[in-house]
Formats: sequence, structure tokens, C-alpha cells
Amino acid sequence: MNRLARMTLCFAVVLFLAMPALAQDQKVRWKLAMTWTSTLEPLALAGPWLAEMVSEMTDGNFEIRFEGAEKHKAALEILDMVKGGQFEMGHSASYYWKGKDVTTTFFTTAPFDLNAAEQYGWYYYGGGLELMQKVYSKFDVYSFPGGNTGVQMGGWFRKEIKSLDDLQGLKMRIPGLAGEVFAKLGVNVTNIAPGELYTALDRGTIDALEWVGPGMDIKMGFHKITPYYYAGWQEPASELQFLVNKAAFDKLPPAYQTVLTTAMQAIAFKMTAANFEANARAWEQMKAELPDIKVMTFPEPVLKAMKAATDEVMAGYAAENPEFKEVYESRKAYLAVARPWTKVSEQYYIETSDVVAE
Repeated sequence: MNRLARMTLCFAVVLFLAMPALAQDQKVRWKLAMTWTSTLEPLALAGPWLAEMVSEMTDGNFEIRFEGAEKHKAALEILDMVKGGQFEMGHSASYYWKGKDVTTTFFTTAPFDLNAAEQYGWYYYGGGLELMQKVYSKFDVYSFPGGNTGVQMGGWFRKEIKSLDDLQGLKMRIPGLAGEVFAKLGVNVTNIAPGELYTALDRGTIDALEWVGPGMDIKMGFHKITPYYYAGWQEPASELQFLVNKAAFDKLPPAYQTVLTTAMQAIAFKMTAANFEANARAWEQMKAELPDIKVMTFPEPVLKAMKAATDEVMAGYAAENPEFKEVYESRKAYLAVARPWTKVSEQYYIETSDVVAE
């Protein structure tokens, strides 16, 4: 563990050492299942990082063994496995449970919604954590932030999107609420296994796909076969989640609960930084390999149509689901407070620094 990571744990260690010695000596053995295969970095590093941190903070008495999707073979069933107790913990993304409860999608991200900094503000100071526990309580699971990918790119396209007409009949892999939005605009939305995406795009089985960002896209090779890379709108702050079986967590001594929650928060920060680093380095490499990649933004009429379709999708769910409406309105209220400051600070700073750079 590096020096910075050790420093982030100081407060938790002080609290831990103040607990009764009996709690510190208690042996705990847990298992954590990841949606990701063990090689899908940086996402797959969350499990090992957490296990190392918790073990070090408890002198090896709290052990977490982690499994990638290649071992447990149930990448999109993490919630069910944690709820059922096969694993005490999981690391995944909430919008994978959209079919069980559409409200869970908010705890990852939503189109035209909060960015990463704004979303963390909502989580910790805008009531987001409390709402997340309320939604997950029906599954007998606790959910904690587990790292953010930041703004995800809008996808790789074989042709330029010049108008809404270009979306008609377009075959695209794009999941979640964004998929519903695009479907409203005439896109043929499909879901294809990750291992088949490159071939599908290369052979024209699909015309476009949305994945993550340069840090993970570069490993898939999409930039070698499609010239248009569109800016994001659909996932402005994709938060991952640590899921914890409620009964297992409640049985932990208070010292271990403190260790685990503090370690998860530290890993969420580390994962967010790792995703940013991976994207920055990969983008530099992509541009060096293929300088003709065209970074595009969707035309204004297309963006406005996307926003209108998003509002329609959200209003539909809110009308039939009171819990969805509660979370949706909470996020909208926080966005109204946070976005003006984001523009003054981040956006104006970038514009100012660009002027100086020129």
C-alpha cells in the first residue's frame, strides 16, 4: 500500500485501536463477488484493494476473499448473490438491477444528470446515501459508493450523426435509461456480450456502441475501426457500488463496521482517481496511434431531442413509482444548487486556462 493510501486510513485506525481488544481479535472471513473479470482494470482492482486495506487495518483478522466474474460465472447477479448470502459483499453498478427496481439506476447515473463531483455532494450532503439505503432495504442489502468512472463517452459511431434522421434505424449497443431514450428516437437498441462487441461493430452487425471511456475502450480496439467518438450525455457520473449483506454487516463488531465503511470510502476515492488516470493515459495513446479520431458532439437539435425524450422517460417512471419520483426530485433539487457553481468554477476555469494556453 502506498503512502497516500496509508494516510487516508489514519483516522479509522485510531478509532479501531480505541475499540475493545476482544473485537480486534475476532476472526471474520468474507467473500466478495465482482461483476468484472479479474483482468478488467481498473474496475477489478476494487476487490483486491479493499481486501488488502481491511486486512491491514485488522492485523489480518478480517479477511475478504474476492472473485471475478470468470470464477463465479454470474456477472449480473451480484445483487441476488449478496442478498442470498452466497457472498457477503459485491462490487458492481446499480443500473444493472434496473429490471428489479428502476430506481436503483440513479445510484449509478442518469442521462443529463449530476456529474461526479455533484453526485458525491448529493450522496454525502444532499440525502443521497439515506435514499440509497431506503431503496436497497427491500433487498436486505446495504449499498455504498464504490468509485466513479466520471463522464462516460457517448460512443463509437461508424458514421457521423448530422440530424435526427441519422438515428432512424441505427443499430446500437447502449444500456439502461439511455437505451430507452435512444429507442424513442428511432434507434434499434441491442445488448451484446462484451466479448462480441468488436466483431459486431467491425462487421456492421451494429452501427454504434457505447462502452465507457478511453481507459477501457482502448483495450477493446474500437478506435481502430470507427472514426467518430461522441461526447457523453448518457452517463455523466457512473458510480460503482459496494453491496453488503445486511445481516452479515449487522453481526460485525462496531470496530469492524467502522473499518469496513471507512475502507470502502477510501477505495471509492482511489477507484475514481484510477479511472481518471486510465482515461487520460489511454486518450494520449489513442491520439498518438490514430490522430484522425474525430471527437464529436451531437448536433443541438439531436441533443434537445435526447433531453426531451429523457424527460419523458423520467416522467413516466415517476408517475407510476413514488420511490423513483422521490429520488428523481431529490437529484433535480441538488442539481439546481450544484450546477451553477460547477459552471462558475470548473467550466470558467477551463475556458480561462484555454485562453492562457493559446
